This record gives sequence, C-alpha cells and structure tokens, in this order.
Amino acid sequence: MDSVSEAAKFTEERQDADDSYRVLPQNIDAEQALLGALLIDNDAYDKVSSFLEPNHFYVPVHGRVYEAVRALILRGQVATPVTLKAYFAGDEALANIGGADYLERLSASAVSLVHSEDYGRVIVDLSLRRDLIRLGEAVVERGYDPAVDDTAINQIESAEGDLYLMAETGAPEGGFQTLGESLQTALEIAEHAYKRDGQLSGVATDFVDLDNLLGGLHKSDLIVLAGRPSMGKTALATNIAFNSARAHAAQSNVGAVVGFFSLEMSSEQLAMRILAEESGIRSDHIRRGKIKDDDEFVGLVRAGQDLSRVPLFIDDTPALSVAQLRTRARRLKRTEGLSLLVVDYLQLLRPQSRVENRVQEISQITQGLKALAKELDLPVLALSQLSRAVELREDKRPQLSDLRESGTIEQDSDVVMFIYREEYYLERSEPQQRADESGDRFNERYNRWQERYEKVAGLADVIIAKQRHGPIGRVGLRFEPETTRFHTYAPASHLPETVE
Repeated sequence: MDSVSEAAKFTEERQDADDSYRVLPQNIDAEQALLGALLIDNDAYDKVSSFLEPNHFYVPVHGRVYEAVRALILRGQVATPVTLKAYFAGDEALANIGGADYLERLSASAVSLVHSEDYGRVIVDLSLRRDLIRLGEAVVERGYDPAVDDTAINQIESAEGDLYLMAETGAPEGGFQTLGESLQTALEIAEHAYKRDGQLSGVATDFVDLDNLLGGLHKSDLIVLAGRPSMGKTALATNIAFNSARAHAAQSNVGAVVGFFSLEMSSEQLAMRILAEESGIRSDHIRRGKIKDDDEFVGLVRAGQDLSRVPLFIDDTPALSVAQLRTRARRLKRTEGLSLLVVDYLQLLRPQSRVENRVQEISQITQGLKALAKELDLPVLALSQLSRAVELREDKRPQLSDLRESGTIEQDSDVVMFIYREEYYLERSEPQQRADESGDRFNERYNRWQERYEKVAGLADVIIAKQRHGPIGRVGLRFEPETTRFHTYAPASHLPETVE
C-alpha cells in the first residue's frame, strides 16, 4: 500500500456507513507534498513559517512531523528523515502508517519545492473551513439547547466574537504561547520604541510631559481617566482622541484611528467641542452664531473641512451594553483599522447580564473593557466618575479610594489617572464679607484668596495614581475653558513629579 493510501486510512476510519456523511474539508496530498518539500529543502520552512502551525494539519501525525521539523530548524539543525527518527521512535500513529519508512517516502514523493507556500496556504484554508464548520455546529446546538439566561442576542454576539477571532488569528480561540514567542513580541515592542529614539512605544496623547511619564497609551491596556463633574474629563479625553487621530491623518507613527463611544454627549456636541478647539472660537459662540465677521466664519469652515479628514469615529448610542460596545468596536477594527478606543464614561455602560449589586455590575464592565483591549490589541481609555467623598475633604485632590466601586476599577485597570483643577473649587469659595467682619480684615482675607486663585487659574493637574508598568506622578496642563482645550504646561513649579 502506498503512502497516500496509508494516510487516507485516517479519513476512511472517520466515515460513517451512511452515504450522506460528509467528510471535513482536507487535502492529505497537499500535507504530504509540503512535508516532503520541507524534508528535502529546509529553506522551504521560511516560506510557510509566518502562517502555518501544527494544528492546521488534518492528519494529527502530520502536525507532529511539522512541529518536529520546525524545532530542529529553529535550533540550527538539519531536519531529514534520519534526524527525525529519534522523535518518533515510540509514536504509534506514525507506526501504523509505516513508521520511519513513511518519513522516507514523504521526502521521496515530494512533487515540487517551488509550490511549498501554496501547499501551506491550502492547508491553512482548509483548517479554517473545518473550524468554521465546528463553530456553526456549536451555534446550532446552542440555539436548540440554550442556557436559562442565554438570550438570542447573547448567542449572536458570542458567535460574532468567535468569527472575528477566526478572521483575525485564524483560529476560534487562543491558547498557550511559548516564552520564546512572547519574548519575540516583547522585543518587537522594544525595537519599535528604540526606532522612535526612545520616546514612545504607544499612541501619543500630544501632551509632552504626560507622554514622557506614560510612554504613550499602550496596546492591551485599560486606562481609566477619572474626576469629579466639571473637572474636564470629557474635554481631556476628546483632546487626546483628536490629537491621536490628527497625528494618524498626518501619517505619524504615533497616531491612531480612534473610536469614541460617547454615552453622555451627542456626536454633534462632541464635534462642536472639537471644532471650537481647532478654530479657537468659543463653542457657545458657535452654537449661538456669534461670529465676529466673515473672515472668522471662513476660518471656522476651513477648520471643519480639515477636521473631516481626521479618522475619529463617534458612536453616541446611549446605554450600550459591554457586549454591544465590543461588537461595534470589532466591526470598526475590521473595516477602519481601529487603534484607540475611548469610552465616556464607564458607569453609563450596561453589564452583559443582570447581577445583584452595583459593585458586581462595575466589575463586569471593567473586566469586559480590559478583555476588549487585549482582544483587539489596542489601548482603551475609559472615563470614570468619582464619589462625593472628595467634596467632604479639605484637600480635594482625588485618590484611588475616591473611585466609585474603586476595588474593581483599580484592580482591572493598567493605568489610573485623575484630572484635578483647583481653580474650580476656588471659584466657588470666593470670600464674602461677614456681618461682624471689618473691611480691613475682609480685604486681607480676599487678597489671600485672590493671590491663590491667580496662581492656579487656567491650570490643571493630571495625577497618575497607578501605572502597572511604570512610575506614578503628576503632570501640569493648561486649560482653556472657552474652547475646552488643554495644552502642555510645565513651568518650574509644575514639572512632572515621578515616584518610582
């Protein structure tokens, strides 16, 4: 019996007596031709190494042979039927189809070395088809026999997620990676940062001191930006999103295609803010039509035209669930190449399933956002509200314990930043003369307040309270309330403070 017939026994054993049985897609001839080419010329491995894995082979023993060939080549050794014999001395599956003689026949029956890459592509394609069939069968089975709390929408979203992973990675689910594979990825990141002259390894915010402290926004990271109302959370997030998208439009390697989920503001309101930032005209003046003259209006129109080319995509659907957000993010990633996701803000998201209390809801949300960051391999910047405990303290600088449901948010996030503007609180504490207070005493107290207010007017602090892979510290920014725009601001008294 020849080698083809012997290997085909694997398929025949899987066939049912029923003539209607359909064999899973496979091409044993292509698998044998590729393995034969590899055993004749190890250089052929370079043509398939980037996409072909052992699990892509239909015949399991073929996958093990390919794995052994790869191991020898990567160690700098020659892979031949002779050098492979030791690996398969006790392999019963290989023994059943000819043992060591089968390896010899593989190399002897190699048809062409030129077409080795084509054979590899065929093998991978058929493997994906088999995975697709299995996924379809699982979807059908789940549809017929769902769990009690497994809604049809959940099933659709789960299936879409599996299909997305298949499209991106060639397999329906992940698995173990060797340390060597992980190190290769880490070295690629290091090389990328090195080629940027040691500046950034992630997406740039365009705020120099913040980028220096964070190294940019890194892939797979969940970054939480928190603050009390009116501190400027949305404004800062919008600035970062726009700066990153604009850098991408300028073909900068630190820019990003940005998806912005605005659960609180409409897309028109968000666009108005960006237009005000870019044109320098107050957003309330734009809304009310208070334009000075034709020249200013022409400048506004030109700013709008320039902004239309920026890859910033806004979704203002209210009360999205984490699953819905994930589905839309996947779609944007697939169609536009999404590389930064902003969520404003996480407490407005709905969990995937009903839970007993708010803490568990937030836990589901933060875990879902972190999982999404890893799945899509991009940074997720999520805004968060702070509890009212801040208002009860004399020192109103936020800290990690001020996060609403702080345990889960702090645990799941890679970076936690706070935005704080002392100006906001001083404005609301302007001294008023007391009935029993002399004019001189009031003036003295008012002057002290005014001096302090002038010192902090227009300033904001971004406090890095947690950074999983770097230092914590504080960065000073300048804030323009009229246009809701932040700028880098770092005089001697407001330089970044870092704590290792």
